[in-house]
Amino acid sequence: MPKPRALAVLVPLLLLTACGTEGGAGSGAAAGEPDLPVAGTHWTVDAVTLDGRRSAAPDGARVDFEENGGVTGDTGCNSLDAGVVVEGDTLTVTPHSVTEKGCPADRQRFEEELLKAFSGPLKGTLKGDGLRLASADGRNGVELTAEEEAPLRGTTWKVEGLVSGDTASSLPAGSGAKARLVLGADGRLTGNLGCNDFSATARVDEKARTLTVEGPAATTRMMCTSPQMKLETRLYELLDGPLTYRLNHRTLTLTDASGEGLTATANAR
Repeated sequence: MPKPRALAVLVPLLLLTACGTEGGAGSGAAAGEPDLPVAGTHWTVDAVTLDGRRSAAPDGARVDFEENGGVTGDTGCNSLDAGVVVEGDTLTVTPHSVTEKGCPADRQRFEEELLKAFSGPLKGTLKGDGLRLASADGRNGVELTAEEEAPLRGTTWKVEGLVSGDTASSLPAGSGAKARLVLGADGRLTGNLGCNDFSATARVDEKARTLTVEGPAATTRMMCTSPQMKLETRLYELLDGPLTYRLNHRTLTLTDASGEGLTATANAR
């Protein structure tokens, strides 16, 4: 990344502290005390403490505080949605809406712990690029580290799901551990389709927000499991021609003219 993490995070936080938050902000805990500057910020979940027991987070767990007072994110298993109200140093999270994708037992266990800890009134403490949220008795808490925005080029994008119109779905079970995309500065698109490695030439129009894969991708010739080959066929068909891309902090969505496409996330660590 071009800017040191601490500086890249500190500047917007200082500006927000001076101005107050725009979304989900309350009147402050006391006169003149600014609200926690979380609106419009993005965080990696590092760990959760529940009833005094600390659990490290799996890759992909994150929390995004929207400008309008909402909270979105990923538990490391499912996507979550909630509301939040900020009053001074206290952040109150309303009940969650969570997708119902099945995941390995360890990720489901962490998800349950996160949803319990990231709920109700939590006192926030900012230190450097870290944010600690803790319950009044200190037995429950969430440890967060600020994320920098991932650039389109040079980032390893892990394929997380498929898109069809307004509907997003998870990858077929057993298919998606390897699927990834990397757009190089030289215009080469490389990665893995779920089974085989691939490479292709891609042209990006940043004004039109399009990425055009020029010609079918070249691939290796390994045979894999049926779910992996099924995903590979789908991605191979998709990565052939013009695609519209949408970059939202650390999430990339690619769709073709019919609305078919994929979602991918940047590695958070």
